[in-house]
Amino acid sequence: MTALTNPGSDRVRAVRGLAQRPVRKRTGRFLVEGPQGVREAVRWAPERVVDLYLTADAMQRYAVDIVEPARAAGLWVHEATPEVLAAMADTDAPQGLVGVVERSEPTLAEVLSAGPRLLVLLTNVRDPGNAGTVIRGADAVGADGVLVSDSSVDVTSPKVVRSTAGSLFHLPVVTGLATGVTLSTLAAHGIRTLAADGAGTVDLPDVELTGPHCWVMGNEAWGLPERTRSACDEVVRVPIHGKAESLNLAMAATVCLYASAGVLRPR
Repeated sequence: MTALTNPGSDRVRAVRGLAQRPVRKRTGRFLVEGPQGVREAVRWAPERVVDLYLTADAMQRYAVDIVEPARAAGLWVHEATPEVLAAMADTDAPQGLVGVVERSEPTLAEVLSAGPRLLVLLTNVRDPGNAGTVIRGADAVGADGVLVSDSSVDVTSPKVVRSTAGSLFHLPVVTGLATGVTLSTLAAHGIRTLAADGAGTVDLPDVELTGPHCWVMGNEAWGLPERTRSACDEVVRVPIHGKAESLNLAMAATVCLYASAGVLRPR
């Protein structure tokens, strides 16, 4: 196998272009960088993996857990020089491997048809690290899906993908949703909506979590608008017992999700 050596080639530019949202939208593909994300893509979504690019060192280092399973699945595995990998990647240190993956487009109807018990809705969430961390936390607690409003960050942006640490391939992430319509749809399916907000009228330890429900998380700076809070069944406050002014979005979401998981338990 001949290694890719030209950082200025059309192939390299095409991969690098996936850092841009218009390119991702046009191609339906996105970039996955680093061993954790690539490993999970190969393991859980091999049918969506278009190409893998690895340096010679990475070919050896990840032979058992990435390269061999990828080849067994019939995936394209390309060797590339470190210079080519650096030109492809969004980060300065892609750890010797990147993957090109087709975007998944699950729908809210599909998620609801599975009878979910625990969901989280991100509305107006703009920070990639926060969005990715919430997806990772939802995966960790065994949530049934993550819903993302049309005013939130693109979950296939490189920073979000890295922040999920591979969890993006473990559970459905529905994007492009209108918040008001989504809240109404959840209610119609018997799913209570719990707005997490400092203006909450009930503290987290006191909220009812036994039935199917969806946590609604707002913008990092201004939280949830009043119209969204009013449309939810409860507005819940995470109590602060120390001197911290508040919890950031990702921390608050993780606390809320684990509270739910402790009540619902695995099926």
